[in-house]
Amino acid sequence: MSGPSVADLRRVAQPAGHLERRNGEHWAGVLYMRRLSIYVTWLMARTRVTPNQLTWVMTVAGVLAGFVIAVPGLWAAVAAALLIQVYLLLDCSDGELARWTGRTSLTGVYLDRVGAYFAEAAVLAGLGWRASAVLPDWYTVLGVGAALGAILIKAETDLVEVARAKGGLPAAGESGAVQFRSGLLGLGRRILSATKFHRIVQPIELSLLALATAVIDAVRGDLAATRVLLVACFVAACLQVVLHLVSILASRRLA
Repeated sequence: MSGPSVADLRRVAQPAGHLERRNGEHWAGVLYMRRLSIYVTWLMARTRVTPNQLTWVMTVAGVLAGFVIAVPGLWAAVAAALLIQVYLLLDCSDGELARWTGRTSLTGVYLDRVGAYFAEAAVLAGLGWRASAVLPDWYTVLGVGAALGAILIKAETDLVEVARAKGGLPAAGESGAVQFRSGLLGLGRRILSATKFHRIVQPIELSLLALATAVIDAVRGDLAATRVLLVACFVAACLQVVLHLVSILASRRLA
């Protein structure tokens, strides 16, 4: 079956500078997944599969991980972590396929964002279900609350572009995200960003943390580690909702 070589595909699908984007590339993508995704893209380029179809499968994998992680036991946590790796793999590959085929579109961007919303919320809600001894209980509520917080954080970011579009302004560049009217606020943001605490609610990191806590729970014979992780996710999500909003309003992104 004819098709592009991996080298040709990489030149187009992973152009120079693409992996160095400040806000556009996850550390796991740079570290290992882009080395794998190009081969999935190479296979998909030989089929009639479209980038948007890959994005739909990506979304299903992320949401399914949320359902799986809700199931008790260590192996459910392992399966959920693997599903999130599939989610990340397809998240890399759909964009690569779009660049190779020239099928980049606003629909693709929209579906990619929707997939991120769904996956992040599903894993957090599933973790709350997993931590619950009796369904529903307060741990279930914390999981749903953390999921809502994760959605609000993403909405705060996306609504910047909505506000700029309604005001007739161009899209905010990456530099606009870090320019503050106050130097003190800018320093505070850099300090908080250095802690990476915001990553605890993101699917990739959370799935790995949930796997680690599942191992601890299996050794201890209880759910204490999972519950500590869930509470940390809820607190982190609540803090981020507030701090992210303040960060946007204090920056030049709306100017």
